[in-house]
Parts: sequence; C-alpha cells; structure tokens
Amino acid sequence: MTDQANFDRLQKDFEAVKKDVSNLTKQLSDTLNTLAGTARAGARRGYRKARAQVDAAVSDAAEQGSAALDMAQEAARSMEETLEEAITERPIAALGLALGLGFLIGVTWRR
Repeated sequence: MTDQANFDRLQKDFEAVKKDVSNLTKQLSDTLNTLAGTARAGARRGYRKARAQVDAAVSDAAEQGSAALDMAQEAARSMEETLEEAITERPIAALGLALGLGFLIGVTWRR
C-alpha cells in the first residue's frame, strides 16, 4: 500500500473513532440526565413523605396536648367541687385548716 492509501485509511479510522466518541458522549449525557431526573423525583418524594410525617407528628402532639389540657381542667373542676363540698359541710374545720396552712407557710417563708 502507498503512503496516501495508509493516510486515507488512518483518516477514515480516526473519523470513525471520533463518531464513536461523539455517540458515547451523547449516550452518557442522556444517561446522566435520566439519573438526575430520577434523583430529583426521589428527592421530591422523600421531601413530601418527610413533610407528611412531620405534619402528622405535629397534629398528634396537638391532639395529645389538647387531651392533657382537658384532663387537667377536669381534675381542677373535680378538686374545686370536692373542696367546695368540704367547706360547705364543715366550715369551721375548713377555716381552721386554712389558718393552719397560712401559719405554716408564713413560718416557712421567714426562714
């Protein structure tokens, strides 16, 4: 073969390699774009799921807080009713108890 024929064949091979590299670059770019899209979709799903879990936890905490407040209010009402009954049934004993507690608090506070 002549030098010109070798050069032509080398140039043809070089063009084929260049075309293959271009095709591989395009395939790689397409694959990376697909993976990035999948990652974005996964991140969005993860964010939505985490957000829903946080919202549910906040809602549960609010419900539990409301239930605890209701129970505390009911306990206070019950104590108030019991105390009112005791004062109504035994006013002198209630007055003596109040004076005694007041005296103990006063003595304790002075120290």
